Amino acid sequence: MPRFHYPCPGCRTTNSLHDASCRFEGTPWPEIENAYTDIIAVLTTDEITEAALRTEVHSDWSDRHKGALETLKRDRRVEQDNDGTLRLLTAAEYKELVSEPTNEPMRTLYEYGSVPGCHDHAVFAMIAWYEMVGLSWPETRENVVNWLHSSGTWARGGFEEPSPEALVEGKRHVYEAGYGWKQAAQEAKAVIDRSR
Repeated sequence: MPRFHYPCPGCRTTNSLHDASCRFEGTPWPEIENAYTDIIAVLTTDEITEAALRTEVHSDWSDRHKGALETLKRDRRVEQDNDGTLRLLTAAEYKELVSEPTNEPMRTLYEYGSVPGCHDHAVFAMIAWYEMVGLSWPETRENVVNWLHSSGTWARGGFEEPSPEALVEGKRHVYEAGYGWKQAAQEAKAVIDRSR
C-alpha cells in the first residue's frame, strides 16, 4: 500500500485508507497533497496572513487547504504570530522544536528517562515519536542515544546490548514500520510513575 508524506487533514492517515468518518474519504490523494504543496509553496517565499494566503495559493482555496493549514499549525510546522502572520519553520527550527517532547506521556519519558521494567516500551516510544514528528533515521538515532545518556536511562542498566547505539540500531524496525508511540509511552510512563 502506498504511503504519503503528508497526513490526511481529517484522520491523519498516510495511506489511502481513511477512518470511516473522515470528511476526506474518497478524495483523490493528489488533491490532498496539492493542498499542502499549495500552502508550502507560498510560505517558503514569504511570511503572510491567512487571508492573504487564501488568495495566493495556486488553486482555489478549499476545505482541503483549510484542513492542511490546520494540520501544519497543529504539527508545529507553521507558526502564527499574534498579528496573524503565518511563518513556515525551517528544518533546523522544527528539529529543535520537536526534539524535546512537551506533551504527556512523552514528556515524562523524556524528562525522567526509563527504568528497568519498561525499557523496551520507552525506547520503542521514543523512536516512534521521532519518526512521527518527521525526523530522519540518523536524527532519530542521535536523539534517542542522547536521551539514553542525558536522562540517566543507560546508567540505570538492565540492557542486554553493549551500547546505547547498539540498542537503538536494534530497534530500527520501529522507525521503518512507522509504529505508533502512544500505547508504548503510556505503559512506560505508568512504570516510571510507580518508581518515583
